[in-house]
Amino acid sequence: MISQGATTRTARATENARARRAPLLSSPQVITSPHSRLGYRVDRLLGQGGYGQVYLVKRMGSSSAVPSRLCLKVSTHIDAWLREAYFGQVLDDHPRAVRVFDAFPIVRPNGQMLYCLALEYARHGDLSAFLQRNAKRWPESVTRREIAGILQVLGKLHRGQVLHRDLTPVNVFVCDNRRLKLGDFGIVRQQTSIRGITAHTLNESMVPSDLLASAAPKWRARDDVYQVGQLLAMLVKGDARARVRTFEVRRLDCSDELKEIIYRCIGERRKRYESADELIEALNSKPAKLGPGVLRTLKGVHLAFTGILSRTRAEAKRAARRAGAIIHGMPSIRTTVVVRGKPNPLQAAGRSGGLKLMEIKRLRKKGHRITLLAEPTFWRLVGRRKA
Repeated sequence: MISQGATTRTARATENARARRAPLLSSPQVITSPHSRLGYRVDRLLGQGGYGQVYLVKRMGSSSAVPSRLCLKVSTHIDAWLREAYFGQVLDDHPRAVRVFDAFPIVRPNGQMLYCLALEYARHGDLSAFLQRNAKRWPESVTRREIAGILQVLGKLHRGQVLHRDLTPVNVFVCDNRRLKLGDFGIVRQQTSIRGITAHTLNESMVPSDLLASAAPKWRARDDVYQVGQLLAMLVKGDARARVRTFEVRRLDCSDELKEIIYRCIGERRKRYESADELIEALNSKPAKLGPGVLRTLKGVHLAFTGILSRTRAEAKRAARRAGAIIHGMPSIRTTVVVRGKPNPLQAAGRSGGLKLMEIKRLRKKGHRITLLAEPTFWRLVGRRKA
C-alpha cells in the first residue's frame, strides 16, 4: 500500500520534473516589473530546483539601488515566493543574506502566473558547485569565519522563532572574496510551539536521520544546527557531494576543537547546540580546558570512567565501589566525578574528543559540577580507602 504522503511526494516530484524540462523564460526576453518599472533582460539559465528556475539577467534602465547584473528567480509557486519576498525585506540590511531587490508577479501569454524575484548575483555560484569546481578544502580559520557569518543570519531567524530547514550547499552562495551568503527562504517556517514544527517539505540529502525515520517528527532549531554542522564538514573536506557521518569526523583534516564542534552539530540530537547563537559562541571562543580536580574521598560520588586505564575497567569499578562510589556508564546530570585514562586513538573527534569528554564539557557549560580525576589520583584514593 502506498501512503498518501508518498503519493503527494511522487506527484510533487513529477510536477517539478516537468518544470525542469520546460524553461519558463528564454533569452533575450525582457521581463518588466510592474512594481519597480525596471526591465530585466534574460541572458541564460543558471540553475533550477523544486520551486523554480534561476536566470542571469541584465537590468534595463537606470537605477542607483539595483545592480546591473542580477539573478531572476522565477516560480509558479506563490507560497514559496511570498516567503522569500518577505524574508528578503526582513533581512534586507544583513551583509550575509542574499539581497532581494525586486519582487513581482507577471502573466505569461498562455495565462500562467509567474512569480519573480530579482536577487543579488553570486559570481561564484552556490557552494556545492564552487567546491566541485575547485575541489580544495578551506583553511580552518576561513571556514570558522564564513560559517559564523552564515550563522548570524540564522541567529536572527532563531531569535524570531523562525526555522530555515534548508541550509544546504546549494542554498549557500559564494560571493566576491569567497564570502558566503545565505539565500533561498522558500520553506522557512515560523515556530509557534516550543516542540518545533512539523516537517513535510525537506531536502532528504541534508536531513537528520531521526527526522527521516520519523523518530523526531518536529523540526527544531537544533536541526538547523545539524545542517550547519554538515556545511562545516563539507568546507573542511572541500567536498559537498555527500553528507558526513559521525564516524568520519575524527578523520577530518582540522583541529580537534573543530572536530568536536562538528560532531556535536551532527551527533545525538539532544546534545546538539540549541541555536545558531550557541554555535557561534563555540566557533569564536576557545574551549574550556578539562583540568584535573582534587578530591579527598570517593564515598557517595557518582562516578564514570573514560579513556584507556592502566588496569581493567572491571577492576577499577570494583575498587570504586569498595570506596563508596556509585558507578555510571555515561556521564549525566547526576555524575559528579569522571576518572580519565589515556586518550583512545579511535575517539570520535580527535585526541580530546571522546564521547564522554564532550558530554562533560556540555554538562559543565550548563552549570553541572563535574570533577575530572587523573587515573593516578583515583588509584591513590581507592588505595587509601582500602588501607
